Amino acid sequence: MDAQQLIAKLHERGLKATPQRVAIYEYILSRRDHPTTDQVYHEVRKRYPTMSLATVYQTLHLFTGMGLLQELELGDNVSRYDPNTSLHANIICRGCGKIQDYEAESVRELWSRITLGLGFEPTGQRLDIYRCCDECKRAGRC
Repeated sequence: MDAQQLIAKLHERGLKATPQRVAIYEYILSRRDHPTTDQVYHEVRKRYPTMSLATVYQTLHLFTGMGLLQELELGDNVSRYDPNTSLHANIICRGCGKIQDYEAESVRELWSRITLGLGFEPTGQRLDIYRCCDECKRAGRC
């Protein structure tokens, strides 16, 4: 989804499409590393120096509620944000916390098999696979 589509979605909900909201969304879309709230704040604040951390939190919460982002809470009291809301697995390094998306037909097939016998339509999913990346193995971090 681009900026114009975001603006249309916000207007459909009777919400303002502020430049800060658009900038936050564009920043997250430009990243593949699943940024934290602080990372978003520090980067977008370069363009909007008067923007508060509360604005970033509220905007990320809004976008998550709209289904535009997926919030990843990984047990370290820091949420990460994933713009990829399609079916995929998150490959997470236990040492450095790096997250990569893994999209493959096998993930879709597995999800299909899981949901087949549920008897209801799931409203969401999240599949996390943990590992130790090569760099962390070499450094002995996990």
